[in-house]
Amino acid sequence: MTTHLHVWHHITQSVQWAVPPFRWIKAKWRSSLLLRITAITLMASALVLTVLGFSLLSKVSTGLMDTKQQGSLSEATAGHVEAQRVIEAAGAAPTAPSPSRLVDEVVANLASRSGSHAQFDVLLLAAVPGQLLPERGTNLVSTASIGVDIREVIAATRAQSWVYGPIKYIDGTSVPGLIVGSPLRIQSLGEYTLYYLFPLTQEQQTLDLVRGSVLITGALLLILLTVIARIVTRLVVNPVRQAARTAALLAEGQLSERMPVRGEDELAQLATTFNDMAASLQQQIKQLEELSRVQQRFVADVSHELRTPLTTVRMAADLMFENRADFDPTTARAAELLQNQLDRFEELLTDLLEISRFDAGVASLDIDSWDLGELIKRTVEIAEPLALRTHTPVEITLVTDANMITADRRRIYRIVRNLVENAIEHSEGRKVVISVAVNDEAAGVTVRDFGVGLRPGEAALVFNRFWRADPARARTMGGTGLGLSIAFEDARLHGGWLEAWGEPGQGSCFRLSLPRIARSSFSESPLPLIPEGFIGVESSTSSGLVLDAVRQPPADAFRFGPRTGAL
Repeated sequence: MTTHLHVWHHITQSVQWAVPPFRWIKAKWRSSLLLRITAITLMASALVLTVLGFSLLSKVSTGLMDTKQQGSLSEATAGHVEAQRVIEAAGAAPTAPSPSRLVDEVVANLASRSGSHAQFDVLLLAAVPGQLLPERGTNLVSTASIGVDIREVIAATRAQSWVYGPIKYIDGTSVPGLIVGSPLRIQSLGEYTLYYLFPLTQEQQTLDLVRGSVLITGALLLILLTVIARIVTRLVVNPVRQAARTAALLAEGQLSERMPVRGEDELAQLATTFNDMAASLQQQIKQLEELSRVQQRFVADVSHELRTPLTTVRMAADLMFENRADFDPTTARAAELLQNQLDRFEELLTDLLEISRFDAGVASLDIDSWDLGELIKRTVEIAEPLALRTHTPVEITLVTDANMITADRRRIYRIVRNLVENAIEHSEGRKVVISVAVNDEAAGVTVRDFGVGLRPGEAALVFNRFWRADPARARTMGGTGLGLSIAFEDARLHGGWLEAWGEPGQGSCFRLSLPRIARSSFSESPLPLIPEGFIGVESSTSSGLVLDAVRQPPADAFRFGPRTGAL
């Protein structure tokens, strides 16, 4: 058992060691077009060359064997005729030679036909093994070269037969060869079988030479094709890479970046078209930037210009409101309505001025140290009349005892006030829970209500200017439609973020996350965005965390980052 565990441990370690290179290769394969094309070309070329190589070797081998077989059969037939002539001549002689001498004479005569290079060997064996008949052979060739199969075929057919097999010698060596046998009758002795043994050494050497040449040529051709494919692919991929780099630089805001144009081919047309597109985008973006600047300047100018007439109207409205008791009921009611609408108009004007400061990039922080928990309590006290009017209970939970932070008190108060008032307005009389927590690097505030909630996709829109979830829904507390947008900008100005989560019929939750010291860095909020009982999935991205809420039915979550706005 211990041995099995030890072996399993080694296997596990080996697999773990092999996984990182595999992942690297997989990542490289997915990210590199040049690698994919080169590898595919290499594999396809290797497959084609392998098929062609096997086909060539097969044809060469078949041709050599056919030629060798035809020549060998012709030589064996001629040798059989020559042996028969020698036997007949010996029988016609006045004095018949002894059996051994006759067999020696036949073998010697046939061996002389082989020449000095010993193109073949000869065996003259009794047709039935074990008979006491003289047997002879050339060049120390062993009778073990003759297998049982060819003996049986010749004995059955009494005709010439051949087989490929090893030619064995008495010294123990062997070579591949072609063995041809034919029956031979010697009048004074009986039935013999004449075997011709043709070595295939030269043919084997020729095949080895051809095989080596094919392998070397195939390897060189494979390398050459791979290099050519890589060069050609690089010629195509480099402009694509250049286009990707240029597009990335354009996305970063370097609108003057362009692709180099070389030649007049399709790639040059691609570069020219890309540059034309970039120039058009640059022109349109500049026009949009100019329109945005004009719009921002217009909003700022209008807001400032409205200050003077608004002050005059405000003075007159205040005078009418203070003396409304002296007016008839209709005029008194008109004075009250005028006062209320002027309050809202003045609030809208203030928000527009604040938005214009954010757009112009001139908003600044007035930083000092203070207690976040006390600010929350003060904000709830100010919102108490609204909560009483809507019969909404408000709870505060201080998760941590020490809640000191360094930030702009006025802006944080404005964020919390907007979140609390929105929660009370949309809670439909159900309770609102405010949680506060501060750790070593960050502070967090969550405002949770149990009202109408947010439909899927609405969490991505709540911080847009003048956005309303239900345009037909009447406002219970006025508002300008810019509160959450300004709150988001205030959070971003501190280096923090504002997030929203909601689900229809289950309410919503807004989370404010701030660095404990304004504009310092922090990794995560001390409070969860998704309430307990819901399933949240957090995944790390280059811009921060993206939060998704999952339940039956699915919830909706959205996050606003400190630099990029909506993620």
